[in-house]
Amino acid sequence: MNATTIYLLRHGEVVGAETRRLIGHLDVPLSERGERQCAAQARRLAREPIAAVFASDLVRARRSAQIVAAPHGHVPTELVALREMSMGRWDGLTSSEIEARDPGMFEQWMTRLGEFPFPDGESLPDLLGRAWPAFETIVCEYPGRSVAVVAHGGTNRAILCRALGVPLARILAFGQDYGALNVLEFARGAFTLRRLNQSPML
Repeated sequence: MNATTIYLLRHGEVVGAETRRLIGHLDVPLSERGERQCAAQARRLAREPIAAVFASDLVRARRSAQIVAAPHGHVPTELVALREMSMGRWDGLTSSEIEARDPGMFEQWMTRLGEFPFPDGESLPDLLGRAWPAFETIVCEYPGRSVAVVAHGGTNRAILCRALGVPLARILAFGQDYGALNVLEFARGAFTLRRLNQSPML
């Protein structure tokens, strides 16, 4: 049987990206640049035989998926399980604001990435526990075909860790820029990474 190809994308740049705030479950729209990033990736993938497109239900991923799906005539399937990690009471804050509110806790999160939960939010194992089963189901439902999945920086990194057997503590080893494309292949029970963090050609 042919390999299953998964085009795993991060949503495009969002409005207010320059503030470097943690977004988490906040519903923030794409910026004009984000729209162009997704259109560029859509052109890149336009001739690929993509059978279906899936996306997080948050507007930034949903809109990105609509742009990617358009050349193929697909309507993206929205999955809550593909959302970004919930950052709890840190949603919408900058690192300096977090430090002022919860002294020392942001540093703790950075040094204990694989286990430390966001206050009133999720940990990386929590994120992986909901995102991986959804991703695995998609892969199993399209054996030998190609699909696109549009999610978030944290979600994509967690999926890549699980697919490639990398500990969650090393999650930041995988770059995930706005609008980035990753390509995974699944064959004979194993994933192979073909492309990582490929930027849109603007």
